[in-house]
Amino acid sequence: MPYRFHSAIKALGALVPTASVVFVGFFGTTNASAQSERELDRADGAVIGLWEPFAPPENPVTEEKRVLGKILFWDEQLSSDNTISCGTCHIPSEGGVDPRVGLNPAFDGIFGTPDDLDGSPGLIATDVDGLYIRSPLYDLEPQVTGRRSMNNHVSMYVGNLFWDGRAEGDYIDPVTGETLAISSAALEIQSLVPILNDIEMAHQDRDWASVTTKIANAKPLALASNIPQDMLDAITANETYPALFESAFGDPEVTAARIGFAIATYERTLVPGESPWDLWNAGDDSAMTPEQQLGWTLYRGSTCNNCHTAPLFTTNNFIVEGVRPIEEDIGRAGVTGVSFERGAFRMSTLRNVGLRDRFMHTGMIETMDDVFDFYAHRNGLGPLPENRDFRLNSPIVFSPENEAIVKNFINTALTDPRVANETFPFDRPTLHTELDTPNPMITESGVMGTGGYTPKMIAVVPPNIGNLGFKIGLDFALGGAQAWVAISSTPPVDGLVLQDELVGPIALNGMGAGDGFGTLIYPIDNPAMDGQTFYMQWIVADPSAPDGFAYSQVAAVTPFCSMIASCAPSCAADLTDDGELDFFDVSAFLTLFSKADPAADFDENGEFNFFDVSAFLIAFADGCP
Repeated sequence: MPYRFHSAIKALGALVPTASVVFVGFFGTTNASAQSERELDRADGAVIGLWEPFAPPENPVTEEKRVLGKILFWDEQLSSDNTISCGTCHIPSEGGVDPRVGLNPAFDGIFGTPDDLDGSPGLIATDVDGLYIRSPLYDLEPQVTGRRSMNNHVSMYVGNLFWDGRAEGDYIDPVTGETLAISSAALEIQSLVPILNDIEMAHQDRDWASVTTKIANAKPLALASNIPQDMLDAITANETYPALFESAFGDPEVTAARIGFAIATYERTLVPGESPWDLWNAGDDSAMTPEQQLGWTLYRGSTCNNCHTAPLFTTNNFIVEGVRPIEEDIGRAGVTGVSFERGAFRMSTLRNVGLRDRFMHTGMIETMDDVFDFYAHRNGLGPLPENRDFRLNSPIVFSPENEAIVKNFINTALTDPRVANETFPFDRPTLHTELDTPNPMITESGVMGTGGYTPKMIAVVPPNIGNLGFKIGLDFALGGAQAWVAISSTPPVDGLVLQDELVGPIALNGMGAGDGFGTLIYPIDNPAMDGQTFYMQWIVADPSAPDGFAYSQVAAVTPFCSMIASCAPSCAADLTDDGELDFFDVSAFLTLFSKADPAADFDENGEFNFFDVSAFLIAFADGCP
């Protein structure tokens, strides 16, 4: 922000000292009186620092809503198959973007051509029933988004979100159609979009009724570990999502609109305002090194500062940078229909950019050196001419010495250490997909069938107890064949799972060698399975296989209640509550069972049968600690 504007704000405050100046511009609407308190009359021209984000009056910030939003943002159960959270694509220590790399063939639909881009891996394609289906581009591998995930570090200051700004306008309840907020609600709007996107977090035709029903019945953060204390305290005090929603909203109803309100509230607290530059700008002359201060001086006097302007280090405008030909992705024009915005994308902030590894909406510019080459029109890089912003017509060039100093400033002085180190409010849990030891775990090698193809086990869905959609899939089998799934608590013998339970036959989709695929949905709802590993293997009738059957790899599956708690009391079979297991507990169970008392419903499915007896006997055998 130019110093003269900074001075004008100070002068206005002096003329009207009790007034609260409403400041409207690229940054949205905010209260300038709060900003003026941070200003300093520095000889070198300090700028206004980051201010308190504005929240819609319809969605005031509360602590209960913030922590609920944080829990939802990091809960992989918000996706249809429990493998993706909002936070998966916005890791703080990675600069608020996705560290995973997924290749998207982009405009031409062909992998390995110049228009390919790095997107975010999402879900394996599934139909409305949760069954795997072949994606035209990705077969039975995770699909990939068509743009690089955008960092979310200054999203609370933006009037429209996504690279093309399509999340804008009023916040409309996606179920009732009611207008819930009429200003500054881009975060609310944006937060709901990925949840129903069938590449990012959803199966085909997912609707809000299925989302809210699932969340209402899920154990909060059941898949996460190393949970930050504020989230852990909230879950301890409110053990269910309805209880968390009641704490935040006054009643336990879980709705799509409230999910958006909560996630947006959390994101508004992620203000990355403690970088060395911020501390220096607020008056701490030692916060930046002399080299960083020189870098700031050089940066501020360069063309870079025209678009990546402090304090946000972006103007949040849309600009045609010419990374790729416009016809491949028309960007903002797809929202507005305005011709001169064809190929325009939002300018990303430089805050915490030193933590990132790929840049632009395509993610195909991989290093900061490449970024500088791009803007300098050198080493084979440079913006394409169509619709190109006039400021990019001429190369942006520094001397080699000054370029190194500016790069150092951008990479280090704009990094908030709380973001880099993932400390509050940027702390987070460990996601299930980040565990060193996956669960399920693929073992064994399988037995090949027709065409030399060995059936491939697909086992990516976490086996948390209560997951009625737990499933395994199969690929590279004989299309049209019959298949079964062998299940056993005994480890494989000579690479084969014992057929203690045999599920099937399942008619495989596809035709011919290697084209067969299928899905087995295997609900995990028995608390007695907590911590008990079992093994699953596909068996495919295949006349070209040894003995007429091809076998997949094996999935070792260990159900768990949650990563932080057991499903059952520590001594579930102690029905007499005397700390011992004996005849009297057996007698108590039989009495309760005969009366269909809920205390005897050991598998918690509302029915009383052999499985409850089996679960009780397992608990009895486990003993008391």
